[in-house]
Amino acid sequence: MTEPTPAAPDATPPQRCGLIAIVGRPNVGKSTLLNALVGQKVSITSDKAQTTRHRITGVRTVDEAQFVFVDTPGFQTRHNAALNRTLNRTVHGVLADVDLVLFVVEAGRFGLDDAKVLALLPEDKPVVLIANKLDAVNRRAELAPWLKGMAERRNFTEFVPLSAKKEADVQRLFKILKPYLPEQGWFYEEDALTDRSERFLASEIIREKLFRLTGDELPYTSTVVIDKWEDEGELRRISASIVVERDAHKGMIIGQGGERLKRIGSESRQELEHLMDGRVFLELWVKVRSGWADSEEHLRSYGYE
Repeated sequence: MTEPTPAAPDATPPQRCGLIAIVGRPNVGKSTLLNALVGQKVSITSDKAQTTRHRITGVRTVDEAQFVFVDTPGFQTRHNAALNRTLNRTVHGVLADVDLVLFVVEAGRFGLDDAKVLALLPEDKPVVLIANKLDAVNRRAELAPWLKGMAERRNFTEFVPLSAKKEADVQRLFKILKPYLPEQGWFYEEDALTDRSERFLASEIIREKLFRLTGDELPYTSTVVIDKWEDEGELRRISASIVVERDAHKGMIIGQGGERLKRIGSESRQELEHLMDGRVFLELWVKVRSGWADSEEHLRSYGYE
C-alpha cells in the first residue's frame, strides 16, 4: 500500500510587473488618477488643460504585483508649435513600450478630441476604458447606452467606470489590472513611488501653483526651470525661474506689488516642505524668453524630451 503524497505547501505567487500608459485628451483627470494609484502626488493637476508635459512614471507595489504607471501629456490636436509636437512624440514613444493602456475619458462623454486619441492607440495593445469622474454623473442609468456605444468604437479589454477620488474605486482597479501584468521581476524597489528626481518634482509643483493662481489669464506656454539647488543639512535652498514668452505675461505672474508671485512662492514652498519632509528656502524669478515654446533648442534646454 503506497503512502499518500503529502500536499505541497502553498506556492508563493510569481512576481508580476508591467508598464501601464495613462492616455486621453487634456483635462480628463489623468494626473489625478495617477496620483491616486501611486498614493502620493507625483503629477501636477489644475483646471488648465495641458498641464502634464513630461513622461512621468509612478510606481505602486501591491502584494506580488508592481504597477508602473506612465502619465502622458494629453494628445495635442489644435496647435502645431514645437512644444505640441514634442508632447505628441512623448505620447507615441510611451505607447510603443507599454504592456497595457488605460484610455481615460469622462464618464458619459465622448467628443471629437477623445476620438482622435482613440484612433492613435496601437491595435496590438490591450486597452482598458476608464470612465472617470463617475461622481459627476447625475443619472447612472444613462451610462448603459453610452457604454454600449463605446463598445462599438473598439474592442476594449475592460470597462471600468470610477472616480479617481474614491479609494475603493482605485483599489478595485488594481485587482482588474493585475492579471494583465507579465510574470517577471519588479523594475523598482518595493517602496518606490516615482523615477523622477526631487529637482523635477519641485519644478512641477511650482508650475502647478503658477497655473492655479493665474487661472485663464496666463497662456499655457510658460515653464519652470530650476537654476540652483543646494542642500545644507535639513535645509534645501532652491532658486527657480518662471519662463514666459511676453512682458505682459511677466506682469500677470508678479501681480500688483508682487503679491501674486509671493503667493506662488509661499504655496510652492509649503508643499515642497511637506513632500521633502524638511525646510525649504525658495527664491523665484520671472524671465521673458520670446518664442521659447516654438524653439526646439529651448525645449531641449528646458528638459523636454
